[in-house]
Amino acid sequence: MAAKGVGRTSGTIHDFPDFDANQDAETLHKAMKGFGTDEDAILDILATRSNSQRQQIIRAYKTLVGKDLTEDLKSELSGKFESLIVALLLSAAQYDAKELHDALKGAGTSEDVLIEILASRNNAQIQQIVEAYKEDFDSNLEEDITSDTSSYFERVLVSLVQGNRDEGGADPSQAEDDAKALYEAGENAWGTDEERFIAILCSKSITHLLAVFDEYQKINDIDIEDSIGSECSGSLQTALLAIVKCVKSTPAYFAEKLYNAIKGAGTDDNTLIRVMVSRSEVDMVEIKAIYKSKYDEPLDSAIVGDTGGNYKDTLVKLCAGND
Repeated sequence: MAAKGVGRTSGTIHDFPDFDANQDAETLHKAMKGFGTDEDAILDILATRSNSQRQQIIRAYKTLVGKDLTEDLKSELSGKFESLIVALLLSAAQYDAKELHDALKGAGTSEDVLIEILASRNNAQIQQIVEAYKEDFDSNLEEDITSDTSSYFERVLVSLVQGNRDEGGADPSQAEDDAKALYEAGENAWGTDEERFIAILCSKSITHLLAVFDEYQKINDIDIEDSIGSECSGSLQTALLAIVKCVKSTPAYFAEKLYNAIKGAGTDDNTLIRVMVSRSEVDMVEIKAIYKSKYDEPLDSAIVGDTGGNYKDTLVKLCAGND
């Protein structure tokens, strides 16, 4: 969640050198023209170009071919490979907006998707998502959240979707006060003051919250995650824990998401695709390192062992990077 400094991110995918949007568009058209589809050519291009370069390819394809690249790919591909390739063609904000819309408007509300996206994006990203949601679905994200969720869980999501978290530094004195307030709202209270947890965890800066968590440990000799686990339940617990985990280490949060997606009872391909696509240009290098350290297996090996075909090959390319 913390903003990165100017310069190269720790993503695996960067701008591809010697990039030529027209040439890539022509190669993609050739891959889909005639009998059969050259899926290898499609993944070789789209899994190794940055998102901004893919947007240029989309425009070049329409200019050269007079057709929509995404629609042509949908007509030629199928299954998980199609879902992954189409995801790569959306801008980051469009993709997050689509995932949120699907989570809210599908068969039942997918609360984990709402939590994952809103807890891990920074203010600017959330504001872009809200705009993309309005433009692409002619709907208001906050209103859709309030119509599909309830209680304190709804209030957490509404707070996060404002994209208004403080971005300042830590105030040592205030950090101690906030830690005490959390202690009094939970471990030292009869019942739990959920509003206090929401107010602090959803509004204070990342740097400040790290200081709050340190102070909380000193006061209570219990990690804030353990307290939330014992004081809250259900979707509220999951949402608050996601916020805390992202404050501590967003890459570690996503390494855990990937592990659960791959190693659970059956592969959670929706989560696998979403994380690999959304983090490939952000912090995939760190995610891979944490995954290997925590789970004693390289991420690409875990992917290979749990998927197959061009779907697998595309995921592996996103994991390996285009350096």
